[in-house]
Amino acid sequence: MYRLVNRLPFFYGWTILFAAGSSMVVRNAAASLTLAVFIFPMSEDLGWSRTLIAGAASLGGLVATVASPVVGWALDRYGARVILTGSVLILGLSTMSLAWATTPIAFYLAYATGRVLFSSPMNIGSSVVVSRWFIRRRGRATGILFLSHSLGMVTFPLIAGLVIKYRGWEDAWIVLGVLVWVLALGPVSLLVRQSPESMGLLPDGDPPDQLAAGRETEAAADESSWTLREAVRTPAFWLLALSTGFLFLLQSGTNIHQGAYFLDQGLGLGVSAASLSLNAVFTGVGSLFWGWLVDRVPVRYTYAAVALMMAVALVLFPLANTTVEALAVASIFGMAVGGILVVPVVAYANYFGRRSLSAIRGVTEPFVSLGQAIGAVFSGIIYDVTGSYKDAFLILSILGFATIAMLLATRAPTKAGGAAEADRA
Repeated sequence: MYRLVNRLPFFYGWTILFAAGSSMVVRNAAASLTLAVFIFPMSEDLGWSRTLIAGAASLGGLVATVASPVVGWALDRYGARVILTGSVLILGLSTMSLAWATTPIAFYLAYATGRVLFSSPMNIGSSVVVSRWFIRRRGRATGILFLSHSLGMVTFPLIAGLVIKYRGWEDAWIVLGVLVWVLALGPVSLLVRQSPESMGLLPDGDPPDQLAAGRETEAAADESSWTLREAVRTPAFWLLALSTGFLFLLQSGTNIHQGAYFLDQGLGLGVSAASLSLNAVFTGVGSLFWGWLVDRVPVRYTYAAVALMMAVALVLFPLANTTVEALAVASIFGMAVGGILVVPVVAYANYFGRRSLSAIRGVTEPFVSLGQAIGAVFSGIIYDVTGSYKDAFLILSILGFATIAMLLATRAPTKAGGAAEADRA
């Protein structure tokens, strides 16, 4: 394998990015936008409330808060290839089983299983392995990784919608489960490797002689690496974790109900579906843009800009009463979602280094899962009580503006006797 890698005309890290990206595509079988396509037909067919259906995502998020620290440990112990391969196998099976989940308990067990995989091993495993293969190009590589996620955000809801239209929601779940296996099982099981050093390479594809020249490589990066115990003692760790959890609360509280909201506004199924697709497309655009920007602008300023865009979009949602307005606000929100996917991943790696990154991400990811769990149910409850999502959007926007201040206060940590790098602040 080493000999083959050394003969490649390109850095093997790009192969890692492709393989990790395949898992990011298929994890959308359990994404909130995909579930949004099923909420209307399943609620009509089974007589379930929207809150009940959305609650499955919340249950998965709650379980993921417990699972994520274990996943972080397992990634260090067994490697990303083993964890991602197992995750793809189970996700395909749980997705297909939703076709027969005609009771709330069965639905919750099947969907929550997929949601745990979505939130924890597939997210942490893919992003950590890419962060380990790239340093200088980390923002760009992470942006491309989450562009893969956005590709899944576009295609999986569209495929589900088409199958629902012609075959019903049961067959749609089966088709999505098969796609999970077909698209990702081969790449993650055959191509993923833990780190460039395990292949006799250096991050970013730097030649070995650059180590002596003092270029940023493993040795240089590890000088500022933090253990989990050290990281949890810094304000930056908790500010990043809390602010990221808040922003994912906003994301889940909006995305999972967006399609239903525009239907309630009388804009029709076509506009509702188009808004979900545009949301996903601009999430991909945002992934690339924010990935490019975070390599050039201090991460706390980049992240604060993401929060500002998301808060503004939430202010605009209740004002969107026409097709153009609905598509525009969905695009702005999708752009911001691209930022919350990419920027925190880069922030954790830049602030705390690569050595204990899996463990650190494993402890911080529960904040994301908890935020998504709360957001999904929060907006559903507001709708059930008031008959509208507008109050939910208002409250979420206020939380978004408050998060900006937290992010601006999040500076890169310093060890005793050392200084943080200015360009990572």
